[in-house]
Amino acid sequence: MDAHHRAGVSTAAEGLRPVAEGLRSAAEGLRAYRLIAGMWVRSTMTYRASFVMTTFGTFAATSFDFVAIMLMFSQVDALGGYSLPEIAFLYGTSGTAFGLTDLALGNAGRLGRRVRDGTLDTLLVRPAPILAQVAADRFALRRLGRVTQGLLVLGWSLAAVDVNWTPVKVLMVPVTVLSGALIYAAVFVVGASFQFVAQDAAEVQNSFTYGGNTLLQYPPTVFTKDMLRGVTFVLPLAFVNWLPAMYVLDRHYPLDLPGWVAFLPPLVGVASCALAALAWRAGLRSYRSTGS
Repeated sequence: MDAHHRAGVSTAAEGLRPVAEGLRSAAEGLRAYRLIAGMWVRSTMTYRASFVMTTFGTFAATSFDFVAIMLMFSQVDALGGYSLPEIAFLYGTSGTAFGLTDLALGNAGRLGRRVRDGTLDTLLVRPAPILAQVAADRFALRRLGRVTQGLLVLGWSLAAVDVNWTPVKVLMVPVTVLSGALIYAAVFVVGASFQFVAQDAAEVQNSFTYGGNTLLQYPPTVFTKDMLRGVTFVLPLAFVNWLPAMYVLDRHYPLDLPGWVAFLPPLVGVASCALAALAWRAGLRSYRSTGS
């Protein structure tokens, strides 16, 4: 019995080893990210007036998107059957989620340039996870302007929208934002992974990240069903805000999906990040440097 017991314990320990290694790697990555990002934040805060102006510039630039929506509503009462507060809710949830991800991982889009000029090699020799170094490199605190603008629109929409609030719907709002940030993070990482092969695909990545954010600012009723199927079943952007928002706003999703899919964004976010991690590892293994 003792021998069998020891064998079982040994087998269980072997099974838990990959989990422990994964947690250790994640902890190392977070520590490296914090140190590198902190260095860039300290550098930014050296010139506080410049930081304030660039942050306000980012805030103002992103505000024009919502100004354009407000101008539309100066001519119409509804867009795709949605009122201005309802579209502001879509805009705020997607914009805030995207802003958080852009703040944390926005510099991953620069990976293609590093692959082309060979400067990625300098990151490979450092004792820190590559993804953490790529994401934290030139950490731009000014992107808080985008997050702030999204939060302001979201706050206004929550006060103006006609919704019968319940505890579940109230909880759904922060869950939607955080889950959406996870899904956007997965798209950022997959796009960066593709640049190991394409080397000049930053605009392709932007079409799915920045383009996806713009798409989700409008109601699903203004798009074709083929488009909706693509962003629901292929690239799961609909889980960023459309599906949970349909539950909060008591709206019907055009694809006739069951109501419980509105509660899937956290699971979709975790699964998307797991797939993105696999894509990143595959891309990193394929890297062969520039040869110079």
